[in-house]
Amino acid sequence: MSAPRRLVMWDIDRTLLYGGGVAARAWQAAFVELTGVAWRETPAFGGRTDADICAEVFATHGVTDCTPERFFARYVELVHADRHLFAEQGALLPGVREVLDRLGADRTVVQTLVTGNVPEVAAAKVAAFGLSGAFDAEVGGYGTDDRVRATLVRRSRERAEAKYGGPLAVVVVGDTEHDVTAALANGAFAVGVATGNTSAATLAEAGADVVLPDLSDVEAVVRVLGGSPP
Repeated sequence: MSAPRRLVMWDIDRTLLYGGGVAARAWQAAFVELTGVAWRETPAFGGRTDADICAEVFATHGVTDCTPERFFARYVELVHADRHLFAEQGALLPGVREVLDRLGADRTVVQTLVTGNVPEVAAAKVAAFGLSGAFDAEVGGYGTDDRVRATLVRRSRERAEAKYGGPLAVVVVGDTEHDVTAALANGAFAVGVATGNTSAATLAEAGADVVLPDLSDVEAVVRVLGGSPP
């Protein structure tokens, strides 16, 4: 069997799927329940880590007596209770399943998740669409690893290289400029996908090596992600 040579790190939200607002509603509900503070301001979630968003929400609302650990525990419980709603109210984006299947058939490629979500919520989202088997979640990078997204890329690479041995060529796929800059900060190949709220022009300006309108052209996407980066 060929040894893995390439590590493809996938963002989740608006790159692989749209979650229908399920996690955002659970976030707000957990915050109000635990703090007793009325929700006043919704932060920008796109491309950021849950640890970073949590710090902003607590600061914005003047909360000092609730730890992130306590908050995330309740948030995960609420997401788990409503996890069926991801598929009912959300959607898998075009080409995703086919691209994941094609790359999954290549024994030289490892696919994982590098996402701002906490691990349990990341798992719930991909499981809702039957995608869990596509990823080695053990070597992923998650929103509780660090507030800085670039650190998630680094830690995922370290985990994967420790597990599989030797250096791996890293490709980061995401829909925001934060995904792109996190990739570049680690010397990874950055693929921007304009399926979220960030335009193709903005992804290119951020330094993406390749910008795709979406993942629907399966052959082209597989060439970009599975071939040798320039």
